Amino acid sequence: MKKILILFAHPALEKSRVHKTLLKHIGGLDHVTFIDLYEHYPDFDIDVKREQQLLLSHDIIIWQHPLYWYSAPALLKQWQDLVLEHGWAYGKNGKALSGKKVFNVITSGGGMKAYQPEGYQHCTMPEILKPFERTATLCSMDYWPPFWIPGTHKLDAAEINEFGEKYRQLLIELGIDNLNEADVEQANCINDLIEISKSNLR
Repeated sequence: MKKILILFAHPALEKSRVHKTLLKHIGGLDHVTFIDLYEHYPDFDIDVKREQQLLLSHDIIIWQHPLYWYSAPALLKQWQDLVLEHGWAYGKNGKALSGKKVFNVITSGGGMKAYQPEGYQHCTMPEILKPFERTATLCSMDYWPPFWIPGTHKLDAAEINEFGEKYRQLLIELGIDNLNEADVEQANCINDLIEISKSNLR
């Protein structure tokens, strides 16, 4: 099984319908390690060596977070600043993360139409996520398209639940290495590759 590390950053989880639902759906997967950064580091004092060891012991890294001001909540940026050290994650001798897969699991209040050149945001989601892509590339990691849940304010409980099922199924498929890498790289969103039976919805 491929080992998956989810680095979760949400400073107001109690207010989130979507992320709470996602987390309920992914419990109990033995190949998945879940780290709530705000729970572990409420004072932003990140244990760099601990985090680096976690990265080394996993094959796939997920940055899960809401989209905050076209980026991630502050603690995830702090994590990147401190953990991805020069000489370890990047630089002449920084190859510790080479070949690992990484992608974002993100939610946005705006819908897909808003994230188009002619839309409300005047840019696409890949453009917004470019700093994450460049970070991954600099660290010799393979950056994959996001698992994106757009228009969260308008989703009903059934729709949110379906995203939760897709997320769980994605983690299972990744664990058994059942996704075609060429298909992943061509996808706009990695969730587009996951199909679930309506009878499986909980």
